[in-house]
Amino acid sequence: MKSNLQLDAKGLSCPMPIVKTKKAIDTLTSGGILEVQVTDKGALADIPAWVKAGGHAILDKSEDAGVITFFIQKA
Repeated sequence: MKSNLQLDAKGLSCPMPIVKTKKAIDTLTSGGILEVQVTDKGALADIPAWVKAGGHAILDKSEDAGVITFFIQKA
């Protein structure tokens, strides 16, 4: 999937992946896609909850070798 911006939040633990995701998504225009890569297992619950609360959408989520990748479309 193609994204407008990539965020490497690997190695960070809660709440930093959410903090950095919010800062990154704020730089996008509506409809823009942010790719976020995290290793914190807590992000499996935290990021979808934050996305829903903000009215954004998760277009795709995958996990490979301990790295979780989210593609988030800004509302």
